[in-house]
Amino acid sequence: MIRAFVVAALLAVYALAAVPSAMLRAIPALPPISAPEGLRTTPNGTAVPSIDTVYIFNQLIDHTNPGLGTFQQRYWMSWEYYKPGGPIIFMTPGEVNAQNYTGYLTNATINGLIAQQQNGAAVIIEHRFFGLSNPYPNLSSQSLAVLTIQQAIDDLVYFAQQANLPMPGGDNVKPNTTPWILVGGSYSGALTSWTMVNQPGIFYAGYSSSGVVEAITDYWAYFKPIQEYMPQNCSADVQSVITYLDGLYAANDTQGLQELKSAFGLGGLSHIDDFANALESNLFDWQALQPDTGPGAMFFRFCDALEVKNGEIAGPSGWGLENAIQAWGGFWNSTYYQYLCGDIDAETCLGTYNASQSYWTSTAVNNNARSWTWMVCNQVGYYQDGPPVGQPAIVSRILTPEYFERQCVNMFPQKFSSPPQPAVAQVDEDYEGWGVEVDRLFFANGQRDPWREATVSSDFIYKASTDTQPIYVGDGFHCSDMITENGVVDATIANVQSAALGYMKTWLAGWVPST
Repeated sequence: MIRAFVVAALLAVYALAAVPSAMLRAIPALPPISAPEGLRTTPNGTAVPSIDTVYIFNQLIDHTNPGLGTFQQRYWMSWEYYKPGGPIIFMTPGEVNAQNYTGYLTNATINGLIAQQQNGAAVIIEHRFFGLSNPYPNLSSQSLAVLTIQQAIDDLVYFAQQANLPMPGGDNVKPNTTPWILVGGSYSGALTSWTMVNQPGIFYAGYSSSGVVEAITDYWAYFKPIQEYMPQNCSADVQSVITYLDGLYAANDTQGLQELKSAFGLGGLSHIDDFANALESNLFDWQALQPDTGPGAMFFRFCDALEVKNGEIAGPSGWGLENAIQAWGGFWNSTYYQYLCGDIDAETCLGTYNASQSYWTSTAVNNNARSWTWMVCNQVGYYQDGPPVGQPAIVSRILTPEYFERQCVNMFPQKFSSPPQPAVAQVDEDYEGWGVEVDRLFFANGQRDPWREATVSSDFIYKASTDTQPIYVGDGFHCSDMITENGVVDATIANVQSAALGYMKTWLAGWVPST
């Protein structure tokens, strides 16, 4: 039953149709898990409130100017496993509406496993400017000025130090009397690391799953694990089409480019970079995979369309260019366009040049696309573009950071008069990125995670695992280790989860209150 909640939630977060920007179709998001229904009781048999109960914390609008007042920040919690003296397991799901993440309060996730083992309480807090936790009633550039990594860090610290939790004894569990464990996955996993670097001594221990700790502008390496682990024949045929596309573009063969777009049913798409961006969509479906994902997943349907012909499966080199264009284009025409865009025309769905569309102009709250784009444009980058020459290309080199930076102007013309470069160097200096060295911070990563190269397990660095800062890697995908069920179906993920629980037990045995 729990797994059904997981699958439904994953489909909800990753099926982002009619989103022009690739920045939003593959955000570093934690897989959502809604809590299963049912009565919950504490170890002594006392019933606890519904896990979907929403609580409110009065959070500072601007931690550098407390005089601006507060806003209502939503949070959820469970003390099902709690006994006096146990830790507080604390997490923000990051750049999403948090109401679909209450499953992280249960032992369906690593948060709940830690809470259960250590007799702790679990808390989930909604990130500022996501969901319904907004300092201001709109997402204008002026309002979003207080959406920064530092403000998000300070939110976590201020909550830990000031909140009176709505459980018995909840007014006496501040970090000086009770160990707090900060947990996160993906962007919120990076936020765990960044917080423990920036505000040491508040959170006694941390768990960072798929934590994208290194801000990177040109994040072509998003596709590196996909290329390495996708079926070899599928990779070969995708590369052949991309090489053909880039060759037509280099030769300025407008007729050839139009014919190629038309083969995919995208002849009405005005700009070739938007076409190249659209082709990325099939690869972004990789991020929704987990170890027990079945053959009906959209990514596998895509590769089957390319590699199964008349009941026969292509060899490692694929079927070749001609069949790849016909099969990939046919998949878009028969299945994928409807899945991605529905009844919306191609230019409206996939084009990025008409800045008057409501996608770019709406400032309504509860729009994670807009809020995340603000963070991308200003601080973290992560532009998923084509690789440098010499690397296998399953994504067109037509796509560069400039393609995405132009979209920042589309969405925030009041802030940007020209395409901005995100301040990734400053972020990595301030919060240490790959260079992080923090006691009692557990890193968990997956070999098949497309965000792997922004984590401390990147192939571009060597970072040793230590007993004070362990780094464990399983065969999982994005944040696979966060989900308990994944450890049941994959022994390498079970090893990561077991190691994390062991370290938490050891570390917490050494905790003493501050004087």
